[in-house]
Amino acid sequence: MTLVISDVDGTLVDKQKKLTPGTIAAVKRLQDAGFGFTIISARPMSGLAPIADELALDVPIGAFNGGLVYRRDGEILCHHLVDETVARGALALASETPVDTWVFADNQWYASSVDNPHMPSERVSSNQEPVICKSFADLLDRADKITFVSDEPALLDTLRDQIVARFEGQATIVKSQSYYLDITAIAANKGDGVATLAQAMGVPLERTIVLGDQANDIAMFDRAGRAIAMGNATDEVKAKAADVTTANDADGVAHAIDHFILGRMM
Repeated sequence: MTLVISDVDGTLVDKQKKLTPGTIAAVKRLQDAGFGFTIISARPMSGLAPIADELALDVPIGAFNGGLVYRRDGEILCHHLVDETVARGALALASETPVDTWVFADNQWYASSVDNPHMPSERVSSNQEPVICKSFADLLDRADKITFVSDEPALLDTLRDQIVARFEGQATIVKSQSYYLDITAIAANKGDGVATLAQAMGVPLERTIVLGDQANDIAMFDRAGRAIAMGNATDEVKAKAADVTTANDADGVAHAIDHFILGRMM
């Protein structure tokens, strides 16, 4: 069997965070042809449930960039938390920068402010309401993910470089969107995540095909047998891909399935 693993936001769903009928039908064609299909995302488990339901997925899934790999029945295959020292140090560095902070812990989304313009989108992605709090101190021993939010990419790049300089090799520090800088455990990256998913489904890594669009997808592009970038992907991601499909708002995953996966079986 060949296993296809897709990122979600910017890849599998459109700009409204919805699965299109064309994408749903293409995934079904893929499964009917004998391929495995699953998803891996920076989203929490709660945010992946509606996608899994719509696609009727009954296979292992990767949340938090692969930091949490689980089965739909609740079985946890791996769970990696951010190192507490890293979490506290990253928040200390971010406190000197005008960013909003989100912490995901205990299956809950905690936020420093209710006013961020990305709140409506994250409500959909996380499939829950945030808990607004002034301090994250009591959560940092069990954080799945810390996200710093800003619409100034250069500011996030500078913050990323500061955190990397201090904690390189102790955490995964990568953008999941141009406006999101994610901190997860060192083992919580999509490269290790797709390896765990492939092993759980009994598929060699060289028999995996991955689809993605952002910097956090590069780790799985480097590990998978084949990588397909979205038309809306960053140039860095496209450079790592064997193929480039259309954008997520143009049924890019469906195009990839029909032209680059099923189309090459003919």
